[in-house]
Amino acid sequence: MLMLEKFVDELPIIDEILPIRSYHQAPFYEVTMRETYQKLHRDLPPTKVWGYNGQYPGPTFHVQRNQTVHVLWKNELPKKHFLPIDTTVHGAGNDVPEVRTVVHLHGGITPDTSDGYPEAWFTNGFQEVGPYFTHQLYTYPNRQQGTTLWYHDHAVGITRLNIYAGLAGMYIIHDPAETYLNLPKAPYDLPLLIQDRSFNPDGSLYYPSQPNPPVPNVNPSVVPEFLGDTVLVNGKVWPFMNVEPRRYRFRILNGSNARIYRLSLSNGLSFIQIGTDQGLLEQPILVPELLLAPAERADVIIDFSNGFQQSIVMENNPEPPFPPGDPNPEGPVMEFRVNKPLTCPDTSSIPAHLAAIPKLLTYQKNRNLLLNMRPDPYGREIHLLDNRVWADSVSEIPSLGNTEIWTLINISNATHPIHLHLVQFQIVDRQPFDADIYKKDGRIVPTGPRTLPDLNERGWKDTVRANPHEITRIIMTFGPYPGLFVWHCHILEHEDYEMMRPYYIVGHGDRYIVPL
Repeated sequence: MLMLEKFVDELPIIDEILPIRSYHQAPFYEVTMRETYQKLHRDLPPTKVWGYNGQYPGPTFHVQRNQTVHVLWKNELPKKHFLPIDTTVHGAGNDVPEVRTVVHLHGGITPDTSDGYPEAWFTNGFQEVGPYFTHQLYTYPNRQQGTTLWYHDHAVGITRLNIYAGLAGMYIIHDPAETYLNLPKAPYDLPLLIQDRSFNPDGSLYYPSQPNPPVPNVNPSVVPEFLGDTVLVNGKVWPFMNVEPRRYRFRILNGSNARIYRLSLSNGLSFIQIGTDQGLLEQPILVPELLLAPAERADVIIDFSNGFQQSIVMENNPEPPFPPGDPNPEGPVMEFRVNKPLTCPDTSSIPAHLAAIPKLLTYQKNRNLLLNMRPDPYGREIHLLDNRVWADSVSEIPSLGNTEIWTLINISNATHPIHLHLVQFQIVDRQPFDADIYKKDGRIVPTGPRTLPDLNERGWKDTVRANPHEITRIIMTFGPYPGLFVWHCHILEHEDYEMMRPYYIVGHGDRYIVPL
C-alpha cells in the first residue's frame, strides 16, 4: 500500500463533450478510446490509463430529454491489455482478440442495437467484431425523464479490467421541467464519480492476478471482487474542492468494481437527496448516511451556506463485517473547503414536491429468481443468476408492454447490486428468510415481515441492492423496445464471471424461439 497524502489535489471538473456536427437533424458525437498517461495524485508519476477521448473519466454528455443523439464510439487502444486477463472466463479465451470494447449507456432506454450487448464488441478500427455486432453508429433517443446516467465498457469477460483501466464517464439528461424547480444550476451542479484503485510503487495501476490463496493451474485468475486502497473522485485520489457558502447539487455515482459506500459528512450535515438512478424522487429526503452499491447513483444537494471557513470531509463508513481482505474499509473520500466568497446570491431553493411517480401495482407475471453460488471446475466459487451461466439458453422472455415482478432470492453471502438493461423499475419490498432452513431442505421460510424500501429508494431505479438471505422484489414494465438485453450483478468481477444473463423482450408479432 502506497502512503499517499490526502487532500492535496483539487477535484477535477470533468470536461463536457460537444457534438461535432448534425446527422439526420440530430447531434452527432465522436468518441475515441485511447491509451494515455494521467496524473492521478500529486506524488505519483503519470499513470497509464485508458480513456474516452483520451481522458479518465471520459467527458460528460449533457443532452436534452426527447432529443435523439448519435455517437460513434471508436477503439484506438493497443492490441495487448496492461491488466491480467483470465482466459478461463467465458468470452475471454484465446480464440478472441485480447482487447475488445463495447459501450453501454447504463440506465439508458435504448434499442438493443445501441445498448452495448456484451458480445457486440469491436477491436481497434473495427478490424474484428463480436457475433452480436450490428453497426458502428449508436443512437440514443433520450426519451426518459431527466436523470444522471453513465457510460462504460461492457465487453464480455473483461468488463472489470476495461472499466478499471478508465473506460467510464457521465451522461446527464436534462429535463425542461426541472428548470421550474429552481434547483442549483451550473456551475453549482456537478457530477462526482467515485472509484477505488490501488497503485504499484511506480504509479501504475495495480490489479491482482490471483486471489488469496492462488488458484492452482490458472494464472492469471479472476478474483472474487476487487477492493482498492485509495479512493478517487473524478479521477483524482482523495481530492479537495473549494466551494462557496451556498447550495450545490452533486450527482454522485459509485463507479467502483465492487466497493459499497456508506457516505456521510464529517460535520454531521445531512445530504438532501432529490433523485436516484432514474430521476427525481417525489420529495426531498434528508439522508444522514448515503448507501451506494456499484452503479447506483444519488442526486443530492449539500447546503454549505452555514459552513463558511469550515473543512468538511465526505467519509466512507461501511457497515461491518467488512469484506475479507479489504485494505481500506473506512476513511475519507474527499474534502469540501468552504472558503470561496459568494460570486452571486444563492437564489436556488428545494421544493417540497419534485416529481410525480405513478406506482406500478398490477402485473402479469411473477418470476422467482435465485442469486446463488457453486464451484467451478477449478474450485473457485462463482456467483450465478438462477443457477444458470451466461451461455445457457435464454430463460427470461417477457412480452413487450407487460409488467412483471421479479422476486430475487439471495441465498449467497454477498450483497448483489442487480441491474437490468433498458427498463426502469420500482422496489416493492424486501423480506428476510431463514438461511439454515434453505441449506437444509431448500425451503424459503421468511423470518420477518416485508419491509418497504428506504425513503430514498422509492423512485425509479435501474440497480437494486439484493442483500444476503433476503428476498428483494422489483416491478417493471418491459419496453419500449423489443429485443435482446441483459441483466446482471454490477459487482464487475461477478458480472464477468457468469453472474450475467441475457433476456429477450418479445415484440408484437415476434415469434421468438427459445434456443435449445
